[in-house]
Amino acid sequence: MAADGSTSDLMSPAHIRALRAEAPKLRARDFAAQHGLREADLVAAQVGAGATRIAPHPDALMPLVTALGDVMALTRNESCVIERRGTYEAYHSGGHAQMVLGSEIDLRIFARHWVHAFALDEGGKRSVQVFDAAGDAIHKIHLKPESDVAAFDRLVAELRLPEQSQTLDLAPRAPTEPPKADPAKAEILRAEWAQMTDTHQFLRLVSKLKMNRLGAYRIAGEPLATAMATDAVRLLLEQAAAQAIPVMIFVGNMGCIEIHGGRIETVTPMGPWINVLDPRFNLHLRGDHIAEVWLVDKPTKNGPALSLEAFDAEGGLILQIFGSRKDGGIAEFNAMLAGLPRLEAGA
Repeated sequence: MAADGSTSDLMSPAHIRALRAEAPKLRARDFAAQHGLREADLVAAQVGAGATRIAPHPDALMPLVTALGDVMALTRNESCVIERRGTYEAYHSGGHAQMVLGSEIDLRIFARHWVHAFALDEGGKRSVQVFDAAGDAIHKIHLKPESDVAAFDRLVAELRLPEQSQTLDLAPRAPTEPPKADPAKAEILRAEWAQMTDTHQFLRLVSKLKMNRLGAYRIAGEPLATAMATDAVRLLLEQAAAQAIPVMIFVGNMGCIEIHGGRIETVTPMGPWINVLDPRFNLHLRGDHIAEVWLVDKPTKNGPALSLEAFDAEGGLILQIFGSRKDGGIAEFNAMLAGLPRLEAGA
């Protein structure tokens, strides 16, 4: 790959396809990393041979996705993958952000990052895949045997772009913003934090104070933000499954946040991975990527919203876990949080 993020001339689409044919079962993301590509490069190389470039904006895409019926929605970051079966129901457009609000699929979308999109038909395995300006996956929609193939064909026909190039002009990846805080404003942070009435006010508060999420947690201190042991996430998932306590799990990237709400059933560690393997919901979390975990208390008009939040070594947010007010069990969820191990002094 060239220094500007674009595919090197030495790696032509034909070369990419030939290499891919030698390793068809390797996950696309792993294949791309192994060969110094972005995942969008790999997909673009298949244009005309199973892939079609389509309009990426969710305002155009989501109304047609609804007609696909039961599908699997996938969102990921470097450390976590969330997969949810369901139907894309009510889509809400907006200037800053967009939403899909459904009984199973629940998304927060930031359309400015939806730059490249493709419809794929790989031997009957159909999907819609969206990537950011750097060629990293933002969101994927995988059709299942129950999905409407005719609706997929209509989507491709309506959103197909005139330009069907097999190469992309990709931007460099944006670096993760490191923790940012101003200790001199710690008292202001705590005072205004305590006055919040909605969780969405938090990011506006830290932005106003020229901080970010993790930086604010580090200087706020207890009881607003408590440093926890890194295995607290695994323990919380296992206990929530064992006690059938509903949770809300948020996993996202710059362009999309996917939310699971409800009970989880089967938590299975496999090597570095912590997996939730339920019939209509899967989570795959790299436990070894978790560098910091915080128990966070945000006041709301309906009482405190407590969450467990995990970050990687660069300060990137991996996932957040809240109790589910809609499904009940908030008191039980909060009691679980209280029993999780804190970070030992000096650790």
